[in-house]
Amino acid sequence: MADGHIRELVAFKIDAEEFAVDIASVQEINRAVELTRIPNAPSHVQGVMNLRGKIIPVVDLRRLLGFQARAADKQSRIMVIEIGGLVAGFLVDSVSEVVRLPESAVEAPPTFAGALDADYVGGVGKVDDRLLILLNLQKMFLAAGGIAPD
Repeated sequence: MADGHIRELVAFKIDAEEFAVDIASVQEINRAVELTRIPNAPSHVQGVMNLRGKIIPVVDLRRLLGFQARAADKQSRIMVIEIGGLVAGFLVDSVSEVVRLPESAVEAPPTFAGALDADYVGGVGKVDDRLLILLNLQKMFLAAGGIAPD
């Protein structure tokens, strides 16, 4: 991509960490709602929700990314994400803002073994004095299990 390219991202928080995903993949952002649990689903799959007649799975990003689980509160949001025709909700602690980030402010993900699976990280964006962890949504859909194509 050219240096002049600007990425538009939706920034959100899990604990004190700031993450971001490409705004083009975000269909909508909703308050956390009561979910219908699915028996024997992986622990990070919170359940399913009815979104205007369509049943979509909801993944708890806290659990998927290795953070300690906690109950949703009034700040919690479900980001409805669409990738390649697949739709899923991702439960996050809060959604903060839309960030416009020049491609030159995005660095490749660091190579390290840590709590956050490096496969999920698509890069790190520098915004003023903050760092945003840019998530690779395709790999997250695959990791979420059962919501990705075969």
